[in-house]
Amino acid sequence: MASSDKTIDDSLYPIAVLIDELKNEDVQLRLNSIKKLSTIALALGEERTRSELIPFLTETIYDEDEVLLALADQLGNFTSLVGGPEYAMYLIPPLESLATVEETVVRDKAVESLRIVAAEHSAQDLEIHVVPTLQRLVSGDWFTSRTSACGLFSVCYPRVSQPVKAELRANFRKLCQDETPMVRRAAASKLGEFAKVVEIEYLKSDLIPNFVQLAQDDQDSVRLLAVEACVSIAQLLPQEDVEHLVLPTLRQCASDSSWRVRYMVAEKFVDLQKAVGPEITRVDLVPAFQYLLKDAEAEVRAAVATKVKDFCANLDKANQVHIIMTSILPYVRDLVSDPNPHVKSALASVIMGLSPMLGAYNTVEHLLPLFLIQLKDECPEVRLNIISNLDCVNDVIGIQQLSQSLLPAIVELAEDSKWRVRLAIIEYMPALAGQLGQEFFDQKLRGLCMGWLNDHVYAIREAATLNMKKLVEQFGAQWAEQAIIPMILVMSRNKNYLHRMTCLFCLNMLAEVCGTDITTKLLLPTVLLLASDPVSNVRFNVAKTLQKISPFLDSSVIDTQVKPTLEKLNADTDVDVKHFASEAIAAIAAEMELDVFRVVIPPVLGKAQEDAMTAKLIAAPPSSTNDNNLKSEATNGRE
Repeated sequence: MASSDKTIDDSLYPIAVLIDELKNEDVQLRLNSIKKLSTIALALGEERTRSELIPFLTETIYDEDEVLLALADQLGNFTSLVGGPEYAMYLIPPLESLATVEETVVRDKAVESLRIVAAEHSAQDLEIHVVPTLQRLVSGDWFTSRTSACGLFSVCYPRVSQPVKAELRANFRKLCQDETPMVRRAAASKLGEFAKVVEIEYLKSDLIPNFVQLAQDDQDSVRLLAVEACVSIAQLLPQEDVEHLVLPTLRQCASDSSWRVRYMVAEKFVDLQKAVGPEITRVDLVPAFQYLLKDAEAEVRAAVATKVKDFCANLDKANQVHIIMTSILPYVRDLVSDPNPHVKSALASVIMGLSPMLGAYNTVEHLLPLFLIQLKDECPEVRLNIISNLDCVNDVIGIQQLSQSLLPAIVELAEDSKWRVRLAIIEYMPALAGQLGQEFFDQKLRGLCMGWLNDHVYAIREAATLNMKKLVEQFGAQWAEQAIIPMILVMSRNKNYLHRMTCLFCLNMLAEVCGTDITTKLLLPTVLLLASDPVSNVRFNVAKTLQKISPFLDSSVIDTQVKPTLEKLNADTDVDVKHFASEAIAAIAAEMELDVFRVVIPPVLGKAQEDAMTAKLIAAPPSSTNDNNLKSEATNGRE
């Protein structure tokens, strides 16, 4: 008997721990307890979870919002723990209570979990348990329950009988006409979702009037949500119905007195365009797009400016160029000189994308002058957005035309008196180099990159060294050996010690991408030479450099050249030089102990060569004979 009592006590222990922790004054303990609900439910078993745990949770919904949020989240995944879908109705009471609390995030999570649980009900159980819950929420005294109800219609509607469907449509109409703006806002946000599950005839007869009413609401927060519903409804209706049921409301929203509603129209404009089709776009949406491009509010102009490329790309191909040239480009031209920098920046991020649509002649005649204006804009973001998208224009008009028209403006920016402008151009140089190609870069831009290494601002010199590494990754180590390393090594003999230090910084970066061979033959001798520099700052940077490039050197080179130099620096009269030399000696020794087999680091090939090799492998995959040869070569390499 005593043994039996002990077994019962042990089985009750988990629920006792839960109750104790839920009543604890420490919020974190209560939160941890809620997060362990699934473990406790497993310990209790399905029947006791239904009969004891769930009622207990339902009665104790009065806690901190953080705890309630965790509880709402947990209950959404509880169906299997209460015995499966046939017992899912036990989860509805606590979730219904959570759906009525004041805190929005808790209500939203409770509705999300209710949707999951409702989907797991059978059609019969849905009508018996979930639909009455929805109706109770709809008729709740507080707006909180009515806002939560809006999220349940779309999950219930497809699986209930026709009379219940009619009742649900009536309830949704009631919420759309609710006296509380928060409820109407919730109804507007779920209107598009509900429209997707309602039959087409009831969409026209019941939901379209609701949509029109919400789009004319006196609260702009409700009207802007109706714009989102407009996209969903337009996708569901035939073209002729869109024209007379949706378009009048859309036109009204595009010229709404509230800028927030117009902003939402601008944000959703391309989605609307895809929903209504090319003919309605040409007749109705193009004028609306023009109206938004010259909107009084900068936020609206910026939002619609980002849609210029996508809107033009989705125009009817037969009339695309004509519509862009006559109806869009004149308004775009005005935005190029817009007083608001955000508008100009938004336009600059997409305007280059018009080039492929308009072709070479129109790009040169009409777009290039706009690009030049933007490249000289006082706002750095505008200039950089143009530079970062030059490849679009390059593909259309060719490198020669591009260099004649835009390169002078880029060079002017690269030599700008404001160092932040120069810094921004440096950051975009690797991307620009990749777009323009190696030959063009060597002719026109390599001198600029080398000049930045001698800039009087440290941030520019630092960025220029990183730029060198990225350029080698783009063009390959062989290009670096011929084009830039000789020019960098010359800096080691400059009278200004800052330039000699910049040389060391460059060698640090280049060792990572040039491989063991180039590092040993070209970079290391210069580093060792600077170990005798008269300036202590240069000498201790030599110690740091030797430590950084040591992973790319052979162990014999380290023993014969690096270690003696570091030992010499470790005996230097300057305290800082000795410190960094001893650090380097210790780090290299530790590294050599770990690296039992030091591997020769291959040089970077460059993006062009890597792409070519990849294409070759795709076109002609290696045969088994080639595989054997590769294995043989690999074995020889290891030996």
